[in-house]
Amino acid sequence: MKLLLATNNRGKLKEIQALLGDFDLELVTPQQVGLEMEVEEHGQTYAENAALKAQAFAQASGLLTLADDSGLEVDALDGQPGLHSARFSPLPGASDADRRAYLLEHLTGVPQPWTARFRCVIALALPKGEMRFCEGRCEGQIIPQERGANGFGYDPIFWLPELGKTMAELQMEEKNRLSHRARAVLAARPILKEVLQNSA
Repeated sequence: MKLLLATNNRGKLKEIQALLGDFDLELVTPQQVGLEMEVEEHGQTYAENAALKAQAFAQASGLLTLADDSGLEVDALDGQPGLHSARFSPLPGASDADRRAYLLEHLTGVPQPWTARFRCVIALALPKGEMRFCEGRCEGQIIPQERGANGFGYDPIFWLPELGKTMAELQMEEKNRLSHRARAVLAARPILKEVLQNSA
């Protein structure tokens, strides 16, 4: 059975593939099945955005589909960038580095620690049109200096006090134990197991 991972983000794909690699599932990307789609994320919650993507890709491909929506919530910024994490910088074609710089600009003059969390919601579009959701979160702090070359997005400035490392300093194995996406994917594993059993 194929599971379509509804993202072209290479960082996300690597993480999800590492977490589901032991399943009797062929993990495929939109590119591999010849799908070039941009789904407008106009939902009001992570779950709504994940569902929009999962549904659109499942309908277009006819495959079991996993989509996620995630964001960084900084307490000092009233939970921003949140749903707009990927589109936070006003620069056209902004890079991850641009978004990190823009976030740190907003925190200039705000007393530390800058407590924050990553949240991720996964939507699974199942064969009979059913949609199931799983959530994961990871608490930490934003720091002003970038550290680490692993990871993507806001990982280099997301500090995990209990480990004394940023998310970008973690090896994939460590990240896949505690990241928000890892926790959401781990919560989705029993659902996928059930789908596989039902299709056997």
